[in-house]
Amino acid sequence: MGKLETGIATGIRAEEASESDVAQEFRELLAAGARSRCAGAAKSDPLGILARRYPARHKLRLFDTVFYLAHLRMDVNARFFVSYVLLDTSSPVAPSRRSLFPRIFYKDASLIWRSASHFARSYSENWIGKGDLKWVVEHGKRVRYTAEETTNLPFEIQPALDALTRAVPTPKRDERAMSLVLRRAPDKRVSPYQDFLAPRRKAAADPRKLIHGGKRVAWFARAHDPGSLRFARGYEPDFANGIIEMYAIGSRLYGGEIRKFRILSANRKIQYQFVAAPRQVWVVPPQALTRELSSFGVRTVDVNADDHLFVPGYEYHFMDDFEDPPELYSQIPPGFAGAISEVDPARADASPWLERLAVLQDFRKAIGHPRKESAP
Repeated sequence: MGKLETGIATGIRAEEASESDVAQEFRELLAAGARSRCAGAAKSDPLGILARRYPARHKLRLFDTVFYLAHLRMDVNARFFVSYVLLDTSSPVAPSRRSLFPRIFYKDASLIWRSASHFARSYSENWIGKGDLKWVVEHGKRVRYTAEETTNLPFEIQPALDALTRAVPTPKRDERAMSLVLRRAPDKRVSPYQDFLAPRRKAAADPRKLIHGGKRVAWFARAHDPGSLRFARGYEPDFANGIIEMYAIGSRLYGGEIRKFRILSANRKIQYQFVAAPRQVWVVPPQALTRELSSFGVRTVDVNADDHLFVPGYEYHFMDDFEDPPELYSQIPPGFAGAISEVDPARADASPWLERLAVLQDFRKAIGHPRKESAP
């Protein structure tokens, strides 16, 4: 086993081919014998059910992976694309031996596009996600939490997905796609299945493939102290020379235009995405620059860092009435929750925490984005 190949790609957009041309290319791929490996309820007849209901309309390419996307849809949880992932397109494999992996690419409230690993839906549960699990220390004890950042799609294709979304102001409502495409889990099973885990475990088995040897690239020297943030040497974002991409979207939750900046680390080993809203700024969990993607379209190698660095502008902060007695559920560090969002009452403004992070102050200075003291 050797090191994973890396590369820096910018300007990834949907190919200019017409929707009918993309659909024809996809049909020809299926006719040549490519197999659809569906994990959801459509697995008994994936080509028939999915190809009829969700024909490919758009095509993206990142390194050796091709993404075919159907039209944008929405359900009670999110806006999403039924997508088909085709791996290793540069290898000389006959079409009859290729596999297409139907997936759900959805946009999270943190404004990042993700590839759902599985889902649960019942009277008491309704979630998609969730990605791998990880150990964290909470109140002096090691506990396992979901690592939803492991479902984040590559930063390189996020602009293309946002652009395709802007082209469809009101997507069609669809409450069946999740169950047709995704593996349905029991309510209490948060851990993903082997189709999501196996490529990650294989990549992690070789120490030469780990970012910073698997150690954290950013951490807090003191718990819940934003001023104690530290970066491993070389892994800090390079605001002076490392900004390689920027684009804008709109957000009702954040009250206007959102600018997303893709920024390399000083040692060019990893990449960050910083997000600038009218009032808040925050940083998304960083990613490697590796070329290898799994059948879910996500990277197989992680960048390990403290979760509290990646609190979005608005984060969950509410009284959980399902507990008896009700108790506060919050993903904002204790004592740093601001005003409740007028758009989503389950979320609070995380600015009291974010504005005390020196790295975000440096980001504001670098892009000329002074803090607004009052909400828009």
